[in-house]
Amino acid sequence: AGKEKIFSYIKENKDLQAYSFMLEEVFRNEDHTLSEKEEVLISKFQEALEASDDIFTMINNADMDFGTIKDDNGEEKLLTHGSYGSFLESADRNVRKEAYEKVYSAYTKQKNTIATTLAYSVKGDCMMADVRKFDSALEAGLHPDNIPTEVYHNLVDVINENLPLLHKYLEIRKKALKLDKLKMYDMYVPLVEPENSKIPYEEGIVMMKKALSPLGEDYINTLEKGLAEGWIDVYENKGKTSGAYSFGSYESMPYILLNYQDRLRDVFTLVHEIGHSMHSYYTRKNQPFIYGGHSIFTAEVASTVNEMLLSDYLLKNVKSKEEKLYILNMYLEGFRTTIFRQTMFAEFELLTHTSVESGQVLTAEFLSRQYKKLNEKYFGVNTETDDNIAMEWARIPHFYSAFYVYKYATGYSAANAIARKISSDGPEAVKSYTDFLKSGKSDYPIELLKIAGIDMGKKEPIELAMETFRELVEELEKQY
Repeated sequence: AGKEKIFSYIKENKDLQAYSFMLEEVFRNEDHTLSEKEEVLISKFQEALEASDDIFTMINNADMDFGTIKDDNGEEKLLTHGSYGSFLESADRNVRKEAYEKVYSAYTKQKNTIATTLAYSVKGDCMMADVRKFDSALEAGLHPDNIPTEVYHNLVDVINENLPLLHKYLEIRKKALKLDKLKMYDMYVPLVEPENSKIPYEEGIVMMKKALSPLGEDYINTLEKGLAEGWIDVYENKGKTSGAYSFGSYESMPYILLNYQDRLRDVFTLVHEIGHSMHSYYTRKNQPFIYGGHSIFTAEVASTVNEMLLSDYLLKNVKSKEEKLYILNMYLEGFRTTIFRQTMFAEFELLTHTSVESGQVLTAEFLSRQYKKLNEKYFGVNTETDDNIAMEWARIPHFYSAFYVYKYATGYSAANAIARKISSDGPEAVKSYTDFLKSGKSDYPIELLKIAGIDMGKKEPIELAMETFRELVEELEKQY
């Protein structure tokens, strides 16, 4: 009766109609909302339920010590979470190996403690799903975005069907690196060293505008207006935080923080953050405050579309074989780390939750054994897995935010499909994509992406991403 009465008011008053979706969302949660006393009780336990995440954060960020390591120049450097990635990109295989072994040795020493924190995090997810009358922790995890569980299963199924493609890419990587056996610490080293040509910020802006020109005149004009209005804090400065971000309020400019260093990867960061800011700009210009944000499911789409358009532009305008190999490698690694790797994580999350739901105890041995099996399946016979990588589950913070990582893979797949449509359909695809950018949170993510012509409720966008990956693998194979 309450819902009927409220929506009768909305039907009678045009000024209230903007709130229809927001109120529909409130009533969608009705079946999973408990009595007032029960909700108060749950709220009192909420902080305790978040203890696993807090404990892991303290172990991971405050107590974990990886020691030191000699870099490519023989200088002793501190091995940290931040520097680990750089060491894995080292051309010196011994440096990569030492960094890899030291990091996992530290986690192995803490395996039982971290297994306990993760186990209780998963138990908490399963308990709350049951209390709130969901059929499973997966259903509860996908409920906030109103995502059908089929979307999750479709992602895992399609990626599993296409694992031979990943294996083929890794075989080419092994050949390119001239290795008898590909190890897990060989995954991030570039196939070729990047050319030392610097790309000043002004040149990066020109490159960006050329790459994003398929998005149409309005997009580029708006982008140029933003640059002129000072959206971007470009360079590193004393006291400035590291990284890159797009942020701002509903009424402010969509500011961007960069730490531009004149490298090609900085141009990719630039177009990525511009994608976020343009998404925010279009949304805030066209949506009321209540719909002025974005869900994680859709937020990474706009930034990744821009990265793919830049990759396509660069591949069409390469000046040397080495440059082409470097860009191809970057493009392929985007697919490997964002679709394949995140789907492997998603599959592990599903396994841990369904295991607890069936009465399994999550011990360190069980987690490591299951993770190693997954790793062997994803990386194939040309990659030599080991007991170190079996501990990777212990260093992934996202596992304490259940059923989150799959959104990276679906977002990347949606972005790929949109970029392909823009390349093939031109203005028609640009218009539908721009309409999507204007939509904010005015509907559920699956429905919003349909505006851009992408139905994530079906397997096709994931399959299309695999088709792009296949094309890139075949192009890389021609180079060797």
